[in-house]
Amino acid sequence: MATLGDVAGPIWLITGVPGSGKTTIARAICARYSMAVHIPVDDLRELVVSGFASPLDPWTSEATRQFALARRTAAHMAADYSDAGFTVVIDDVIWRERAEQHFPDLGGRPLRKVVLLPALEVALARNRTRANKSFDTSVLEPVIRDLQNRFAQNYGPEDWTVLDTSDLNVEETCSELFRRLAHS
Repeated sequence: MATLGDVAGPIWLITGVPGSGKTTIARAICARYSMAVHIPVDDLRELVVSGFASPLDPWTSEATRQFALARRTAAHMAADYSDAGFTVVIDDVIWRERAEQHFPDLGGRPLRKVVLLPALEVALARNRTRANKSFDTSVLEPVIRDLQNRFAQNYGPEDWTVLDTSDLNVEETCSELFRRLAHS
């Protein structure tokens, strides 16, 4: 196994409201590397076969516990793949102040932290056209409306790259992220 610093790949954390393009951009970032893995936290949570606590139902302590388990699993996976030389892109809806807390098992590996923050109308429109969910995405509209303001107020440029993707396509978004994160 490679040691950290030899061939360790970068680790990205992409967040934003539902419909902001996290999965699409995570996959596009991965495509720019010769070895990359995409880790969607929602997919890890949905591996639960019995006892799944849906975040679309009233929130419970079990939902909190299952999110924490999925995030710890994502962190372990990210560290293992990074150590093997892969670029890793985690996508998750996560609060700024809790990112390091939720991904403690990265062992000090730096995160390239990105917030995709299109205008509310754009996020709602994108959500309506999503085909990657097994449920009617219209149920996410109140969540998007609530989260949009919270994300806009809680993320700053001091430790996150915040990008309004309202007028950017996938290629333009990736190019801008790579430009902004060239130093990390």
